[in-house]
Amino acid sequence: MMDVKIYKIPMSGPEDISGLKELVDKGEIDPTEIIAMLGKTEGNGCVNDFTRGYATQSFKLYLSKVLNKSMEEIGKSIAFIMSGGTEGILSPHVTVFTKKEIEGKESDEKSLAISVGFTKEFLPEEMGTLNMVKEVEKVVLELMKSSGIKDKSDVHFVQIKTPLLTSDRINDAHSRGKEVVTHDTYESMGYTRGASALGVGLALGELEEGDVKEESILNDWSLYSKIASTSAGVELLNCEIILLGNSTTSKSNYKIGHSVMKNSIDQEAVIEAMNIAGLKVDKLPNEEQKKKIVNIFAKAETPSDGYVKGRRTTMLTDSDINHTRQARSVVGAVVAAIIGDPMVYVSGGSEHQGPDGGGPVAVIIKK
Repeated sequence: MMDVKIYKIPMSGPEDISGLKELVDKGEIDPTEIIAMLGKTEGNGCVNDFTRGYATQSFKLYLSKVLNKSMEEIGKSIAFIMSGGTEGILSPHVTVFTKKEIEGKESDEKSLAISVGFTKEFLPEEMGTLNMVKEVEKVVLELMKSSGIKDKSDVHFVQIKTPLLTSDRINDAHSRGKEVVTHDTYESMGYTRGASALGVGLALGELEEGDVKEESILNDWSLYSKIASTSAGVELLNCEIILLGNSTTSKSNYKIGHSVMKNSIDQEAVIEAMNIAGLKVDKLPNEEQKKKIVNIFAKAETPSDGYVKGRRTTMLTDSDINHTRQARSVVGAVVAAIIGDPMVYVSGGSEHQGPDGGGPVAVIIKK
């Protein structure tokens, strides 16, 4: 049996480990039980957002000292997924997941289960390709088994951090006579996010093996996962994966549910995710229900035609602010308004994650 605990910790900057340190010093968190850290950092969320790597390095350095392990060892046992971009009222924070094995018998009640894994490191020419799709599919299937989740319908959120192409990585591929999916480093983020999401869709039976082809990636928007949430960063070469669901092999005091936002202002989907998690919300959560919400994890995307519910937006034609940053701001405001808390996780770029202009949303609650 497993016991999973969650701690949402505010951050004053990407280097701020003080909140985690305080909980460790108080004995509330046993650092040996930390399995994953999912954070929002205040950079631009684009190719040159180094706040993600800065935060990861800061937490790794702190834990290496506490656990008396090298930073490399820490990185192989804990998933550090930092998503850049806290536009609008989004508040920088990190959600820490701990897991430990406990005595007990399996019951009929399902509780939050988690498993963490890592793909191989990808060569530049493999990033955003069918090779990445298949590798992610393989690891997600392995994580489902190790999480104790028996039914694919009980998997509610798969968070992935993917690599991206840089000029140096593109040049490396060319020096070996290899080609890459794109020479646009920003566009490469979409390719790796999309390929990883399709891998989740295949693993969880949302998509058929024959449907996903090389040319499908960033082309066939009818193919998507309702459970995948992927974020790209320059700070890694592999994919780090956190799989979350409910299982009878868990004795956690938490539960998770998910839905899919059809567009960036689809608050009904957020409420539906709460209900699936077990809150029994009518139109909006009341104050007692809000207190039970640990965190909300959502994807944000600008629709490819620029329209939201039939209304024209300028997100795709605004040359001053990247559209993914605007989408994060909008979804962040919608989610924060529903629960009365701006400290929520909203990640931009939902290629093959939910329908065009929408994206998955998951809610973790205290039972």
